[in-house]
Amino acid sequence: MRKIGTAPDASVRDAHRLPEESPMPAATSVVFHRQRAVESVVAHLQASIRAGEPLPDLATLAALAHQSPPHFHRVYRALAGETLGTTTARLRLSYALHLLGEQGRSVTEVALAVGYHSPQALARAFRTVLQASPSSLRNVPQLRAHKLQQLAGPLLPAQAYNPPLQVLVQVLDPLEVVVLRQRGAFEDLDRGFGRIAAWAERSAVIDRLQALIGLPLSDHRDVAPQQHLFDCAMAFDTAVVPPAPLHLRQLGGGLHAVMRHLGNYAGLEDALDQLLACWLPDSGYTLREAPLHYRYLDDPESVAEAELRADIRVPVQRSGEAASPR
Repeated sequence: MRKIGTAPDASVRDAHRLPEESPMPAATSVVFHRQRAVESVVAHLQASIRAGEPLPDLATLAALAHQSPPHFHRVYRALAGETLGTTTARLRLSYALHLLGEQGRSVTEVALAVGYHSPQALARAFRTVLQASPSSLRNVPQLRAHKLQQLAGPLLPAQAYNPPLQVLVQVLDPLEVVVLRQRGAFEDLDRGFGRIAAWAERSAVIDRLQALIGLPLSDHRDVAPQQHLFDCAMAFDTAVVPPAPLHLRQLGGGLHAVMRHLGNYAGLEDALDQLLACWLPDSGYTLREAPLHYRYLDDPESVAEAELRADIRVPVQRSGEAASPR
């Protein structure tokens, strides 16, 4: 995003505003929907772990939370304040602590009962999360109770985000973009955008730059830098034929919830969490099975960090409507 200029203005010429803004849902209703969605997923996971059954699949969990499967992990993190993997690990360790208190249970039996393949795997999880070994806790009820408190989930906020989020529901036109997939630290995304820009300069189309787009494929807050995947993209207002590994991709248009983010671009995921957790649950809209994306409006090389702007664009449909084409 640096040293490549900026796309034409923030007027978002590929979007058409609907007659009215979508209002911020009432705080009490938002909190209720958040709690109900998270509790349904947690209860189902907990029941599966205690019964020794395979964990429910993505489609099942998404249906419990009334969410689109492709977006479920991201929405769950926003609603619960932790990843689904963290929740699952907490529930397994909590049940393991309970079983360790039962007479005659070996550490191996406990490990297998809660879904670990070996006592060594359980011991590693205990040391990482609880800073203790299973054997050191089995005969100390008070210490087990203390460790159980450590495994309590994040507290959901008592009220929705304040001040109210400013979210517009807009119809976006389809957008063809030149894409380069980038693997690595979030701080290194500039390399991906820079490679597209370098090709555009060689091809004499850099002056036809229409938009800078980012498509997050993982969450840089939760994965190791070497596992972070992100599609860097640029749109041009002229036909282009990029060489591999660059490729063309069509971003579908249609109804999107759009929220302006102001500040460091590393904070986009936190802002997206707010939209998903505080606006979406009682907005009258649900997510469509299409990719969300960011549109960057400023260049960090020339604009102060606090003044950087980007639009978060989340594909939605009115609740109860059949899924529309991507």
